[in-house]
Amino acid sequence: MAAAGHSEDTPDRAAAVLTDAEFVRLVATANGDSLAAAGLLARGLDAVGVPYQASLAAVPEPPATDADCTVAVGGPTGDVTLRNAPVATEAASILETLAPDAIDPELALAGAICAGAEPSGRLLERAGLERHPGVAIPTDDPIEGLAASTLVHASFSGDLDATETALSTLEDPTGRELASFVALSAVENAPPRAAPAVERALRPYVTDRFGTLGGFADVLEAVARAQPGTGLALALGHDVEAAARDVWRTHGQRAHTVLRTADTGRYEGLYVIRIENAAPAVLGTVARLAFQYRSPEPIALAVTEGAAATVSETPIEVPLSETATALDGRSSARDGAGTAVFEGTADDFTAAFRGAL
Repeated sequence: MAAAGHSEDTPDRAAAVLTDAEFVRLVATANGDSLAAAGLLARGLDAVGVPYQASLAAVPEPPATDADCTVAVGGPTGDVTLRNAPVATEAASILETLAPDAIDPELALAGAICAGAEPSGRLLERAGLERHPGVAIPTDDPIEGLAASTLVHASFSGDLDATETALSTLEDPTGRELASFVALSAVENAPPRAAPAVERALRPYVTDRFGTLGGFADVLEAVARAQPGTGLALALGHDVEAAARDVWRTHGQRAHTVLRTADTGRYEGLYVIRIENAAPAVLGTVARLAFQYRSPEPIALAVTEGAAATVSETPIEVPLSETATALDGRSSARDGAGTAVFEGTADDFTAAFRGAL
């Protein structure tokens, strides 16, 4: 077993643990920030010739006890643990010692955006990106981009025809006019937190990959949740942009449609989105969009039979863990966002979660 590492380890110590390992297991939580971090670490391990295996899961399994070195990325404790959001930035710091030439600053910055952070510092300087007026989407087509974007939720989201109709009212559906339209649409009849949320989609940094840094981040988040294999290939730098964009398009449109059509309930401090027969991959995106653009309460919960995701203004680890455990399940949470798998119905989880809050 490699020397144990912890979330408070310095990047130099974490790099030393990885360098000394004979085999590394990268166990990442299925979100864009953790995916970017896993991709960066994998690139670093490739550069120094250390074999590895990488996996993503909404609720990662506990680390294998026989692993030479397990790196927990955004999840349970391992020999090296990355939990300080953005973990993509933390991974880039480790690579500064492990394999500096393996750092992809755009990947690290896109991961940071997934974690809600504003791009800054040495990574931004290294990337040399410039901001332009407009909206962060991963496609040249603003209709397709806005219909599927999960950086924004507005009346037209998830519907290509509605988006086309909405944009037809603009003289120039690009640049500042488009940004102003999107900002106003997103905050209409929305909670106050919608205003800072939509800021992430405006004045994007321009990139070669996916056109904008925010668009890159949106794709990372989608593939991490909906198709982890494609996500890992993307984070490793393989030529899978077209496939990843297809996953993003389907995932985004589905999330908006679910949010618009699902049954909802409002309780003291909790906004619940009950979804029948939902793929667990969509729950995290639905919970985040509901929290940012729909929920009048400080906690949003998206739940279906056997799976749930929640986003909160405050840490949610304890009540989420208690609820999952009570229903013979397990959970993973960090920085006010978490997921759970369990035995039971959506109503079972909702009742237990309300009791745990």
